[in-house]
Amino acid sequence: MRGVFIDANESLAEIFERQRKADDIAVKVNLDPNIRPQDWPAILGGAEIGIVDHTALPTDVARQCKGLKHVVFLGTGARSYMNPEELAELGISVHLIKGYGDTAVAEAAIALMWAAARALAQMDREMRVGNWLREDGMQLTGKTLGLIGFGGIAAEVARIASGSGMKVIAWNRSPKSHPGVEFVDLDTLLAQSHVVSLHLLLNDETRGFIGRERIAQMRPGVIFVNTARAAIVDEEAMIEALKSGHIRHAGLDVFNTEPLPRDHVLTTIPNVTLSAHSAFRTPEASENLIFAAWEHCRRVARS
Repeated sequence: MRGVFIDANESLAEIFERQRKADDIAVKVNLDPNIRPQDWPAILGGAEIGIVDHTALPTDVARQCKGLKHVVFLGTGARSYMNPEELAELGISVHLIKGYGDTAVAEAAIALMWAAARALAQMDREMRVGNWLREDGMQLTGKTLGLIGFGGIAAEVARIASGSGMKVIAWNRSPKSHPGVEFVDLDTLLAQSHVVSLHLLLNDETRGFIGRERIAQMRPGVIFVNTARAAIVDEEAMIEALKSGHIRHAGLDVFNTEPLPRDHVLTTIPNVTLSAHSAFRTPEASENLIFAAWEHCRRVARS
């Protein structure tokens, strides 16, 4: 059995090689983070396992990948890049990696929240071109943070936010409890939260979940943070709410088109703080991620 790391960057490649064991199956590292989806068949070269960070695998391309039986996706958001059900019909199993970067993503969500509350990115941009912009910030101590979806990342966000003096409420699709967090219905969360942070997985049920109606239910002047998946949100409705001021500021790490085009409307709106889908990128999270990827490969090889 052979594998290929399809789209490694230098950092992940270094960690991957360092964690390789003498008795591991042969896994080739393709050091090119900018390959095209149609390049999959040639790069795999008949290998049974494909490890992938961010390159899409359309079903019609997967049909051309002779020998491919397993895709190890570096994260949980595989649906943004491929259709696991359609791949399963081709005999290809998609393996996800959960929990590797909960703390990293949570810290990024908190950073976006604080940057949004104090308009830090906006003031930075203006000062760099000679404008002395001074903005009144939102004091977050004593404010309510609403978490939509409650898994490992949201639990870490709750821990950090509670420590900073915020009240934390949450809604989850299945019943949950967590110390220091009050679970409420979604309507209550949207109406009461000064900050709304999104922590849902993307699937058929959550695609477009935060639409025009739910945005309208949010408290006027809300801060909105998304480190989950862009497709969970109606982008057009969010942009309208940003322009009207209904959403005071958005902190966004994920986008429908990535990389985000330089002329995208989100790059022109002042009350948005943007980060390049990097919430999970810390050395600690990368170590966890690659360790889990190797463990998937080892388990598959033993089966």
